[in-house]
Amino acid sequence: MQLDDLINSMTPEIYQRLVTAVELGKWPDGVTLTAEQKENALQMVMLWQARNNAEADHMTINTRGEIEMKSKQELKQRFAGDIITPLEPATTLKPIATLKPQD
Repeated sequence: MQLDDLINSMTPEIYQRLVTAVELGKWPDGVTLTAEQKENALQMVMLWQARNNAEADHMTINTRGEIEMKSKQELKQRFAGDIITPLEPATTLKPIATLKPQD
């Protein structure tokens, strides 16, 4: 199989699994990536991004094969409409169990 065929056959799900494996250093089943697997997976991620990533994240490879970095201002604008739900303060949480002292 040629490299072009391999990249073209990658689904977004396979791409995401490779991204996660490279980020965590292990496969979904928990097995650690070897140095060679990590290098190959990273290369596949970068090649896939270069061909398919029209909406690049803050730092990634765009469809022109260039590293694209967004400024803080661009990121603020991108996430300005996101709603963030505040967490409850820890003091209002109820315990899930109470231990009794042994006699």
